[in-house]
Amino acid sequence: MSQEILIIIAGLVVIFSAGFIQGVTSFGFSLFSLPLLGLFMPLKLVVPMLVVYSLIMNSMILYNVRKDINLKKIYIMIISSFIATPIGANLLINVSESLLKISVGIIVTISAIAFYFGYKVKVKNEKIAYIPIGFFSGLLNGSVSLSGPPVILFLTNQGVKKQTFRATLTAYFWVLNIMTVITFTYKGLINGEVMEYTGYLLPALIVGVLLGIKLGNKVKEEIFEKLTTVLIIIMGILSIISGMK
Repeated sequence: MSQEILIIIAGLVVIFSAGFIQGVTSFGFSLFSLPLLGLFMPLKLVVPMLVVYSLIMNSMILYNVRKDINLKKIYIMIISSFIATPIGANLLINVSESLLKISVGIIVTISAIAFYFGYKVKVKNEKIAYIPIGFFSGLLNGSVSLSGPPVILFLTNQGVKKQTFRATLTAYFWVLNIMTVITFTYKGLINGEVMEYTGYLLPALIVGVLLGIKLGNKVKEEIFEKLTTVLIIIMGILSIISGMK
C-alpha cells in the first residue's frame, strides 16, 4: 500500500472524528484535527484544507441552530477577527510550524485548565472584551486555523447556555471562514493540492458532522460544559506534542 493511500486513510479517520465532535459541540474540529493531521501532513497543506472544511461544516450546522443566532451580540468580535486574520496568514507563511504549534498549545492548555478548576474572570463590559478576544482569535485563525479557543473560553466564562453557545460559535466561525477563504486564496495558500486532498476527505466530514448534530441536541447542559473544557485541554496538549516532533 502506497504512502499516499495510507495518508488518505488516516486523514479520513481524523476528519470523521473531528466532524463528529464539531457536530456535537459546534467547535473542536480544528482543535482535534490540526495536531493529528500535522503528524503526517505539512501545516501549509493542512491549515487551508481545514479552513475550506470549516466553511462547509459550519454552513451545515448553522442551518440547524439558526433560530438561536444573535449576530448583534458579537459583531465587534467579528470585526476584530477580520483585522487580525491576514496578520495570522502572514505568520503561517513566515514563522516556524513547530513554534506556532507549541505556542498555541501552551496558551490553550493553561487557559482551559484554569477554567476547569473554577478560575473565572469577571467581565463587566462584554462589548469591549470582544475586541481582544476577536483579535487573538483572528490571529490563531489565520496562522493555524484555531480561531475557537479564545471565543470558547470567553463564552463559557460568561455562562452562555448550550444552544446559544452553539449558535453564537457557529455564526462567528461561519463569517470568519468566508473571510479566511478569501484571504488564503489571495495569498495562494488554497491551491490545487489543497483542493485535491479536500475532495478525498470530504465524505468523512459530512457523515461525521451529521451524526454529531443528531447527538449534540441530546447532550445535557452540565455535561456539555465539562466536555468543551476537557476537549480544549486535550487538544492543547496534542498541539504541543505535535510541535515538539
